[in-house]
Amino acid sequence: MKKLFLFLSFFLVLGTSQALASAVPTMDKETLKAELNSQSLVVLDVRSGRDWSSSEFKIQGAVRAPGSKLAEWSKRYTKDQKLVLYCA
Repeated sequence: MKKLFLFLSFFLVLGTSQALASAVPTMDKETLKAELNSQSLVVLDVRSGRDWSSSEFKIQGAVRAPGSKLAEWSKRYTKDQKLVLYCA
């Protein structure tokens, strides 16, 4: 099973085109809440700089993984894990 990247909101990784982003599955907040206790789910906060540090809204248990460092943090996860990336 391939790694599954789920995007919340209108997240575009490293300048990826809108067409490519539209091909990635999305997850609404109700679905995410229902899956938060899943062992295979990893929530990644991909915001960087002030977007991350000044935000009062963070998903509890999320791992900070700035989009600019995708090559570094993407190697930490196995193919059977479901990754949810968010930036809002």
